[in-house]
Amino acid sequence: MFRRSRIGVVTAVAVLGLLAVPAGGTAATASTRLTVYAAASLTNAFPAIAPHERYSFGGSNALAAQIQQGAPADVFASANTTLPAQLFQQNLCSKPVVFTRNRLVIVVPRKNPAHIQNVYGLAKSGVTIDIAAKGVPVGNYTLQILQNMNLSNAVLKNVVSQETDVREVLAKVALGEVDAGFVYSTDAKTVAKKVLVVKIPAWAQPKVQYGICVVSSSSHKSASRAFVKRVLSKAGQKKLHRFGFLARHKK
Repeated sequence: MFRRSRIGVVTAVAVLGLLAVPAGGTAATASTRLTVYAAASLTNAFPAIAPHERYSFGGSNALAAQIQQGAPADVFASANTTLPAQLFQQNLCSKPVVFTRNRLVIVVPRKNPAHIQNVYGLAKSGVTIDIAAKGVPVGNYTLQILQNMNLSNAVLKNVVSQETDVREVLAKVALGEVDAGFVYSTDAKTVAKKVLVVKIPAWAQPKVQYGICVVSSSSHKSASRAFVKRVLSKAGQKKLHRFGFLARHKK
């Protein structure tokens, strides 16, 4: 009888253990916390989509370099498609997909001491400008705009600082340390009370697409793919839109 009773207890414990596992996955999967490397411009949006993940925000080029060096990331979300495409070619991440779009604007301090009304005002003598460095997606987009408008030489002579990501540019303008800077429209919205937005002509705008992929060295491939699906879902896209991001594909 003792043996039969012991078997019954073991069976009951096993059943309880199965009931404790969430439907559709194991207990380990349910507690997985992903490490997501994401562009600085996603600092506010991604935690709103998936608040429980571990995020590392920064310049997409710096994050891609860290992944190339073996950093323990699960997902990479870049402010362009070039960097994740390069990682894919190196077998370091899955084939990237476009998950949102953006546009660039010029921001000036709320008091606008340099009286900048349009992009051409950036060429005036004495104006101080901050941009992101070449290689950072927003920095490359900035250089493309200036080239499109034939303003490269006139504006770049007024650049006094080049940053590693878009939030650093935004901070310097918001603090009044420079007269103007180029940032994404989504970033400008985060400090709307501290800066004024000067629009850039639509015809001069570069194609700003964000790409996302699962890092090949991730130990949580299934959860990482689920994160990507969450970003691409209707709910995820709605939250991105709430932060000012544009639809994945131009309509």
